[in-house]
Formats: sequence, C-alpha cells, structure tokens
Amino acid sequence: MTWLLGAVVFLLGLMVSIALHEVGHYVPARRFGVKVTQWMVGIGPTAWSMRRGETEFGIKWLPFGGYIRMIGMLPPAPGTPAGKVRRWSTGPMRSLIDGAREAAWEDVGPGDHGRLFYQRPWWQRVVVMAGGPTMNILLGFVFLSIALTGIGVSTAQPVVQQVVEVSPAVTAGLRSGDRIVSYDGSPVSSWTELTGRIRDDAGRAVTLTVVRDGVTLAVPLTMGRNGQGGFLGIEPAYAREHMTPVEVAGVVGAASKDVAFGVFRLPERMVGVWLAAFSDSPRAVDGPIGVVGATRLGGDVASSALPVADRLLFLLELLGSFNIAMGVFNLIPLLPLDGGHIGAALLEGLKRGVGRLFGRRWNRPVDVARTIPLTSAAALVLVGMAALLAYADLVNPVHFMN
Repeated sequence: MTWLLGAVVFLLGLMVSIALHEVGHYVPARRFGVKVTQWMVGIGPTAWSMRRGETEFGIKWLPFGGYIRMIGMLPPAPGTPAGKVRRWSTGPMRSLIDGAREAAWEDVGPGDHGRLFYQRPWWQRVVVMAGGPTMNILLGFVFLSIALTGIGVSTAQPVVQQVVEVSPAVTAGLRSGDRIVSYDGSPVSSWTELTGRIRDDAGRAVTLTVVRDGVTLAVPLTMGRNGQGGFLGIEPAYAREHMTPVEVAGVVGAASKDVAFGVFRLPERMVGVWLAAFSDSPRAVDGPIGVVGATRLGGDVASSALPVADRLLFLLELLGSFNIAMGVFNLIPLLPLDGGHIGAALLEGLKRGVGRLFGRRWNRPVDVARTIPLTSAAALVLVGMAALLAYADLVNPVHFMN
C-alpha cells in the first residue's frame, strides 16, 4: 500500500507539472488576445472536461503529456486568403501540408480575425511558446528548493559516531562525539575530504585535531592499512545540510546543462534502452526514463526503509529533476516541440530586423506549415521513443537503491 500511495502521489505531481506547463502557455496566449479553444492534461480519450467561456478544460485518460489548442497556429499559404487552402499539387507531401492548414482553421470563426496565433508579433509568440518550458524549470527550482533548502540533505560529518573495534582509532583513544577539525595541520571541512586524506596515508603517522566536549585536543596516531588504502576505523555522524536559494539555482543550472548535453547522446542512450528491453543487457541507471518508470521510482522511494524526511526529499528531487528535463527537452528547436515554434518566431524576427536595415519590410510570417512532413516524422519518432521507454520501464525498470 505504501508503494501504491507513493506511485499515485508522484503521478499526481507529474500531472500537476504538466498542467502548469500548459498554464505557462495559456496565460500569455490569453494575455496577447489569442483564442484558446482547449486546455488538456493527458492524451487520448477525454475522461472529464468542462467549458469556461470559449475554452474547454479537461483531463485525458493517458498521462503522457498535455496541450492547449490555439487557433491559427499555421498561416495561410503565400498568396492565399486567410482560411483558404491553395492546392498546389496532389503529391503526398503537399497533401499533408494542405491537410494541416485545413485542420488549423477548423476552429476559426467569422469573428476571430485578429485573434489567430500566427498574427501575433514574433516576440509574443516566443513568450507564449517559451511559457511552458519556463514554468517547468521554475517548478524544478521550487521542488528542489523545498527539498534542499527546506528539508536538507542528510550528510556525513567529520564527527565520530562510532569507533570500530581493533582499529587505529581505538588505539589513539578517539571517542563518539569527537569532531575532527584538522588533519596534520590542514583544516577539515567535510567527511569526504577527511576520508580522502585517510585513504592516501596508509601506514603514515599523522596528528588529528579534535574538539571533545568543547576542548581542543591533539591526537597522534599511525594510520592503518586495508585493501582500499589508509584505514582509521570510525563511522561518521550525520546531520542535515541546507542549501541557500542561490545554491539551488546553481543545481538547477547544472542539471539543465546536463540535460541539454544529454540530448546529443539521446540516440545512443535509446539504443541502450532497446537492448535493456529486448535482451539481458542491464538498464543504465542514468539513462532516459519515462512517465511509467518515474512513477515506479516514486513508489520505490515511498516504500523504502529510509526515514520519512529522506523519502520526501528523494520524491521532491525526482519531481524537480523530471520538470527540468521536461522544460529543457521542450526547448529543442524542432517541431512539434515548443522549441520549434520558438525557432520559427525568432527567425521571423531576424528577417524583419534585417529587412529594416536594408529599407525593406518583411510582412509574411515564417511558413511553418512547410515543415509539416518533417514535423510528422519527428512526432512519430517521439511517440516511438515514449512507447519504448514505457515498455522498458515495465519489463526492466530502473530501481531505487538506498
């Protein structure tokens, strides 16, 4: 039951994230006068919906995305009146483009002139399409701030929690509660720093400076030796360390950079997912993961033996990471992703700016309809990737290791 509760709570967190992504598009679209006919969370058949004004708000049965439907996403063909489609040929590519133009005008009514998406200035279209990814990155910051600033990470300290029997620590007289502040005259600020020095000094005589009950003591000892290097024989105490908002922003920035660079390795990583799904190859723990896998991880975290605070910490970190990945991925300059529309609007702005420099006016919007064949192919690839991830997440999931 704990696993199921964790999975459901995490899935709800993902759905809220998707819903707010669409809010990031919806609010500026309405602010700039674009007519929005639908706001949906999920895909597939509609499970529930209601109408408020001119917009239908609803939830779909499959939790694999969401969308808002804005009228006039595609401009008419050059030389063709608004709402009309000029059929240049009967070829399959042209038919595909013409069909997309017709679909884009299905919801356009006689009184909607001036409320079409393509009629907005290029910078307004950038704001509308960037609103969704920006919302996800902000959500990532919020979730990680609650986790890393509010709860804090349980971190090993350079403080003795327990002394191992028959060890250099026992011989030197170290006790539980001793805080190691110096190692051979060099300050010690973390447990990781301390263990690194211990490993490098196998068999060497060193002096530790410790604080015991408020008194500073010098403790000389000879470091032991084991298969990994130096050996002292102490176990650390743990304390929660809290990041500042500035530090969390740095974490978000680093995670966004990692996702952006990871996009270039996506084909290679998807090959790994394929092998994990259809062979005995292990699933890479740092590889791509879908909604199904992330939800399973949420259940694993909730049902783990960790303290409640640590379970909540990992769930929030997972939600934050998922939002950052969602936001950065959607900025890829390829339709049907948000980045494709942003790229088209920026290209139009560039053309208008260059035109003004040379005394020419550029009045035509960039015709994104011409990219429909490529968009359709990209959409098929994205659907295939989502299906492969869902299957791999079922048959060979990434497990939470604590």
